[in-house]
Amino acid sequence: MTDALPLHWIEERVVDGVTCREFDVVANGRTVPGAWWPGEPGKPLLCFGHGASSDRHQIPIPSMARRMAREHGFHGLAIDGPVHGRRQRGPGGRAAFEIEWQREASEADMTADWRAVLDAILAEAGGGPVGYWGLSMGTVYGLPLVSAEPRMRAAVLGLMGIDGLTGFTGPPELRARVTDAATGIACPVLFIQQLDDELVPRDSALALFDTLASQDKRLHANAGGHVEVPVEEIEAGLAFLAHYLEGHALPRQAAFAAPPTPAEGDDV
Repeated sequence: MTDALPLHWIEERVVDGVTCREFDVVANGRTVPGAWWPGEPGKPLLCFGHGASSDRHQIPIPSMARRMAREHGFHGLAIDGPVHGRRQRGPGGRAAFEIEWQREASEADMTADWRAVLDAILAEAGGGPVGYWGLSMGTVYGLPLVSAEPRMRAAVLGLMGIDGLTGFTGPPELRARVTDAATGIACPVLFIQQLDDELVPRDSALALFDTLASQDKRLHANAGGHVEVPVEEIEAGLAFLAHYLEGHALPRQAAFAAPPTPAEGDDV
């Protein structure tokens, strides 16, 4: 971890017994707005990447952060996308993202923003392990972050394909960029796919999943369109992250594998 940049605190509020602290970090000539839900000192930190249509407080990010703080003592962290929330440009939302994503340095800049904020918040939070949750645009910018950041211990990704998102041009050589990021991800991954996704063809999503270098990865697929991810996947994602960030790897042995043959003298 490099020397942390100062946090400029803006306001705080308490919802359901959990504090949310709003802040800015000035890094690389950019002001990065964020929200931190403090947990217990030294406990894991969960980074939440929002989608193109909203900002750091996109539903269900705040409720997930509060729940993990209450039930596990985890810290939660979310920052605004490059043209979203308190950094909104033009109309904001998907229209602004479509333009921004074509900029060649967009992903590199967002990765640098995330890492600068991570350094600053971890200095406050006590330096625990880090996980990531982000779908759609949260995966567009989450893939390169998780690939580049050695502190990541587990990630929930999805609603994106090897060719990006249908209808969004993306940066030059998009497929090569996505492939490069995916092949750099070795931590455990839960990948979420919507089978009727109007923005991500099935074969593109599967190709991205296949490209992830992680040896501990799983795919959850559900009927429905891009924004119709069922609530049960939120539950599954949080449980997945809690297991790995608390040091309890999920069992991966084959369910139908033959049990080992007892050695002579063993009780059977």
